[in-house]
Amino acid sequence: MRAVIQRVSSVQVTINGNVKGKIGTGFLILAGFESEDTSEDLDWMARKILSLRVFSDEEGKMNLDIRQMDGRCLVISQFTLHAKTKKGTRPSFIKAAPPEQAIPLYEQFVSLLEEIGEQKVETGEFGADMKVALVNDGPVTIAIDTKNKE
Repeated sequence: MRAVIQRVSSVQVTINGNVKGKIGTGFLILAGFESEDTSEDLDWMARKILSLRVFSDEEGKMNLDIRQMDGRCLVISQFTLHAKTKKGTRPSFIKAAPPEQAIPLYEQFVSLLEEIGEQKVETGEFGADMKVALVNDGPVTIAIDTKNKE
């Protein structure tokens, strides 16, 4: 699993002109799944994201996690995070899980974030053409891959 986490002061996802999900302070999480992903990968990623200390404390230091900030999460499924660009100019997405595998992984990941974070998580819509508008706070953007835990 790969995720790109952006610290935001606001984000909303719109589908066909209708707002599907919207949060204020928190994380926009772009999540990409591959066929080899397991429940352990999802659990590790959810816990890692919720424990990232990237919010400023009273001294202005990035020292607080999202729960300490009472922040929220908005998760968007994004298979393009698994793009391979080694050959040519058209990316290959062969590593991305097909929808029949990715949808249950996506739903389980959202459920884990809600369970561990103890609050509702906003989402986009799997496979939809979405418009995402955000204010990246910082900017702070972090990429994490469960196959390369750095």
